Amino acid sequence: MNTITLNCERLIQCRKKMGITKQEAAKRMNMSQPAYLRYESGTRTPSIHVINSMANVLNTSADYLIGTTDDPHPDSYLINKDTDPELFTLIEDYRSDPNVKKRLETYYKSISSIYANNPKEL
Repeated sequence: MNTITLNCERLIQCRKKMGITKQEAAKRMNMSQPAYLRYESGTRTPSIHVINSMANVLNTSADYLIGTTDDPHPDSYLINKDTDPELFTLIEDYRSDPNVKKRLETYYKSISSIYANNPKEL
């Protein structure tokens, strides 16, 4: 059986980068503060499910938290219909309608180039 090891330093680094306390991190991860503290200190090993949840909350990837990559960027996002209804609908439309997908991509490229050339424009 393979054991997945959480890189505690990276967990702490990601939390601090977000500017949140240990208590706030625990709250956002839907766990008790003592449980979170044990993960940060390395005295408790989280399941892959918990590591994925941590990565989502901390805007990184599970692979980064376990040290299999040095790229801290997330490789997926969890969008909740209740907390992000507009974004959820946008993604649903993007995925279900090729015309919406093409229009959104065109619009995104347009505003991205405007912003790249003049950040004060937006």
